[in-house]
Amino acid sequence: DFTFPCLFARRMKNIAAAGHFTAEDAAMVAVKAYSNGNKNPLAHMHTALMSLEKANNASDKNPNFLSNEEFKSFLRVSDCSQVSDGAAAMILVSEEGAKKLAGAKLAEITALAQATGNLYVDPTDYTRMSSCGVAASRALEAAGIKGTDLQVAEVHDCFTIAELLMYEALGLCEYGMAKELIRSGATSLDGRIPVNTGGGLLSFGHPVGATGVKQILELYRQMKGECGGYQLAKIPELGAALNMGGDDKTAVCTVVRNVA
Repeated sequence: DFTFPCLFARRMKNIAAAGHFTAEDAAMVAVKAYSNGNKNPLAHMHTALMSLEKANNASDKNPNFLSNEEFKSFLRVSDCSQVSDGAAAMILVSEEGAKKLAGAKLAEITALAQATGNLYVDPTDYTRMSSCGVAASRALEAAGIKGTDLQVAEVHDCFTIAELLMYEALGLCEYGMAKELIRSGATSLDGRIPVNTGGGLLSFGHPVGATGVKQILELYRQMKGECGGYQLAKIPELGAALNMGGDDKTAVCTVVRNVA
């Protein structure tokens, strides 16, 4: 009765005990994700509505579904990403190759970094995504920027809890301040640093093998003004994707810059 979702329910139990953020903060992530997905015709949950009242309260339609009694109350269906079918593809070229693509709309991958953790060891601090933090710091350093310089971001929101932890891992805010980002609306489409603009894994969906590429394409499409109803008012020039496998066991961070 200790399934993969239970790993994040365990995180949430420890996070709540530490006062790092609350179940209502996690519910706000779900509301944001579904709102963005409602504007994205390609989203798995495009027509599904999510209110804060629904997301924040367990019910027959939004149950605490785990069978593990210790962690059951710390995860609701609305905290979970979708099991989706899908595909994503992109074309990578060198600078020399780009010169041959007359008229092509380009974006530059300015930095790419990865990190791994021990698959057989539990986190020493459930309030941190350590591997994600290492990958992010390496990529940001290679790009010569800080997380607060980013104008758009895609993070691996396999669960609402993960999105909040990734705000801090990516340096969008200081440790312990993810709750302030979501409460203030800073990560919404009209906020200071929009995150998961097309709905993320929670609402757009999670076709596992395609998710990492799709995150980068979402940054690209925002930079090229191709996002329709969820297009940001100001075209972003700098973004990053932070992708993850397992419970912070593998992580890849990609920094993308718009090319005019």
